[in-house]
Amino acid sequence: MGDRPVWQLGAGELAEAISSGHVSSVEAVSAAVERVRLHNPHINAIVDDLGDAALAQAEAHDAQFARSGPIGPLHGVPVTVKENIDQDGRSTPNGVSAYADVIAPEDSPVVRNLKAAGAIIIGRTNTPEFSFRATTDNELHGRTFNPWNDWASAGGSSGGASAAVMSGMGALAHGNDIGGSLRFPAAATGAATVKPGLGRTPAYNPSAAVERGLLAQLMSVQGVIARQVRDVRLAMRSLVTYDPHDPWMVPMPFDGPAPDHPVRVAYTANTFEFDLDPAVRAALETARDALADAGYEIVDAEPPLLREAADDAMRCLFGEMRVLMEADIRQHGSATINRIFDEYFEIFKPHEGDDLILGLARRSHYIRQWNLFLQDHPLVLTPFLPTPTYEWDRDAQGPEGVMEVLGAAIYSYSMNFMGLPAGNVAANFNEGLPVGVQIVGRRFREDMILDACEAIEQRVGVMADALFAREGD
Repeated sequence: MGDRPVWQLGAGELAEAISSGHVSSVEAVSAAVERVRLHNPHINAIVDDLGDAALAQAEAHDAQFARSGPIGPLHGVPVTVKENIDQDGRSTPNGVSAYADVIAPEDSPVVRNLKAAGAIIIGRTNTPEFSFRATTDNELHGRTFNPWNDWASAGGSSGGASAAVMSGMGALAHGNDIGGSLRFPAAATGAATVKPGLGRTPAYNPSAAVERGLLAQLMSVQGVIARQVRDVRLAMRSLVTYDPHDPWMVPMPFDGPAPDHPVRVAYTANTFEFDLDPAVRAALETARDALADAGYEIVDAEPPLLREAADDAMRCLFGEMRVLMEADIRQHGSATINRIFDEYFEIFKPHEGDDLILGLARRSHYIRQWNLFLQDHPLVLTPFLPTPTYEWDRDAQGPEGVMEVLGAAIYSYSMNFMGLPAGNVAANFNEGLPVGVQIVGRRFREDMILDACEAIEQRVGVMADALFAREGD
């Protein structure tokens, strides 16, 4: 712990301090709740303050600890949950005012898994309307601010999650990702995350009146955002607990076998028709050098069919959304989100009818080619975006803004389409803001992705440390 305040401790440090008796659950939760009430009025990351209930839960945790020891590996650790998944008795509005009265009848599996591990939920975090923007703003709760500065986006759709954890409001933040919604916020704020692969973490909302579309089921995953890579790993070990509500989930341990040879990493800086910003190139080169120094074998190699997979990913997804969601967006969405969806539909030209069926069929071809590539290159180091963090409302500034923020994110949504895991970690600064890079890996090897992210983090440092140091100046 050193001289750092309790709210600055990562989830792993805090869990160790609680299990050793140096910090109580009440002390851990109290520090986080105080931090929320001091900083959240400006950041607006937490939109449902559960601090009082969390403090009562912390007292119960301490009593349980005195009787029989810790509940689980996250005993007493304060966490946040994104407001688009169900938590018993709380609203699940998905950033939409019309859904503010949707009350969860029970917990979603991820919430249950966090609680079973001993975590204590201190609040629910903001998400954009329908959780479908790369920035976090809505008419129900307003805008979430990036803790680095007010100009920049906090990312989306898990922008509330990332802004909360990077501000010290909880040691872990739940989020989810259908096209980049864990990684956009992590890149924007300098946090660490891994988008799990298909079948890794359970997804189910008891409040849902109908099932999601098939492609949404295949592309959307649940995960966490943290200040340090080690905390992502710690949380993921609990999140992957099997739940039969999710028909896609595969019951597997999080940690796979250690490789018996240096891991080969394919390195690419190819951004196709988009210009690669020098700051992103510098971040990629820093990450590449850090991995090489850590013993990884780095080779320049272009993964197969990336641009084609990215194109089909968004055209198929928006084709499905046009059928299943457009009516709700037009009826219940704000003027801003409707304008943005107009741009989405224009830029990504939704597949319809036979084209949609054929696009979904090509998905298997892309996955097969990537699986073959990953046999020889277990990890792939890529850009996340070709440019650094963008202005908070850039995606509302017409077609050029949408193209810069979402259209250029070809290394993001293509991974969702193929169901491959992908991590994000900061590897550079640009004008006072972190710049993230992405590491893709084989299915069910999020642990190897996090190993590589940790090697980069050891070279570059934990971004939150710089953020907290600036606060103390």
